[in-house]
Amino acid sequence: MASRRLLKKQINYITNVIAGWCILEKSLAKEEKKDCYTQLLSDVLAYNGDILRRISHTEPGNVKGFYKKLRDDFNTKNKEFFEKLKELAD
Repeated sequence: MASRRLLKKQINYITNVIAGWCILEKSLAKEEKKDCYTQLLSDVLAYNGDILRRISHTEPGNVKGFYKKLRDDFNTKNKEFFEKLKELAD
């Protein structure tokens, strides 16, 4: 149980960093891009809730595969978020 708690804390930390970048970039962005940053921030926070719910309901019998898929999904989604941030910043 402690390792799940630690994993949730680490995921919250990472998503909070991404959310912080969204807020920072939104404050520096032009008026027409602010809505895009708001939408991205909303997506980041929604994904954070989704990934934490997935951790709370681990599949019995295939724990190793479950966490491997969870890690892969989380890394892929974070890369997408950073690519969107980079695209909006240009």
